[in-house]
Amino acid sequence: MYPALSVAAALAAAGERERLIYVGSVGGMEEAIVARESALPFRALPAAALRGRGPIQLARGAATMAAGTLAARALIREQRPAAILGTGGYVCVPLFLAAKAMGVPTMIYLPDVVPGLAVKFLSRIATLTAVNVDDALPYLGVRVDQPRTSFVVTGYPVRAELFGQDRAACRRDFGLRDDMPVVLVYGGSRGARSVNRAIAALLPDLLARCQIIHVCGREGDESWLREAAAGLSPEQQGRYKLYPYLDSGGGDEVTGQGDTVTGWHGDEVSRTGEPGHPVTESPCHPVTLSPSHQVTKSPSHQVTESPSHRVTESPSHQVTESPSHQVTKSPSHRVTESPSHRVTLSPCQ
Repeated sequence: MYPALSVAAALAAAGERERLIYVGSVGGMEEAIVARESALPFRALPAAALRGRGPIQLARGAATMAAGTLAARALIREQRPAAILGTGGYVCVPLFLAAKAMGVPTMIYLPDVVPGLAVKFLSRIATLTAVNVDDALPYLGVRVDQPRTSFVVTGYPVRAELFGQDRAACRRDFGLRDDMPVVLVYGGSRGARSVNRAIAALLPDLLARCQIIHVCGREGDESWLREAAAGLSPEQQGRYKLYPYLDSGGGDEVTGQGDTVTGWHGDEVSRTGEPGHPVTESPCHPVTLSPSHQVTKSPSHQVTESPSHRVTESPSHQVTESPSHQVTKSPSHRVTESPSHRVTLSPCQ
């Protein structure tokens, strides 16, 4: 949802605040985040998953999606949006289906490299599909070298607050030392268990060399990670800062002090957009680490390490690292709207 909030902030700064509305799912986590981090009006639609469930749950999910599509049609009639931007999630499905039937242009944005089922489906019915990097195109059935009028590579929308952070002040706020590097580890809003397990196994070795801010997600991993940290020495415990989640205020300060970022490739990369920070990302496969420093990848989707400080990759899309790549928004792509209509942002979870 942070890419949508970044786009909304840019549009609001351009004087379009009165014509923006955020659409999320009923009972979703995004309503509280939108209320806390923006002034956008929020509307909710029924939405549900349609895979990996038994027949009863599947029928209920289909009924929820049908109800969501009807609600989306009513919302579109009410708001008369000029365009709809979606960044994935099940709530985009009923909204985009209704928009397609009613002739409203849509754009689905994929912040990840590997899309989920919802984004794969939405890219087939959206007016335009935007991706963060070229590497995502093959996963959507598009060759990088073929003409693609309905696909565009835009980069990642980065919030202005991530730039110009006071490094020393950020470290003081988190109780961290100035003489050791800081590594930020995250796995998205819900966390990534394989990343969390790898960090837990490596804590003694890593904390001998750096300080760690670990955003583990809110899916129950915090308790056993705190148990793992309890076995560290007092000095090492002082270098390990564990949080289930950080909102934009805390997240901005984290990026202001970090030296390296390690995480699950996805939406939360918006928190690491400040130039000059090496980013090590794992798109979707489980990660296994052994105590050392250089991360290399074998074709079987395991990650091993050898003593060094560089991150390398063999061809298979699990771990990528780009010390020189900063995450920025392409200046050549803008979202525009007609004067009398709203732009609807529909990110979901």
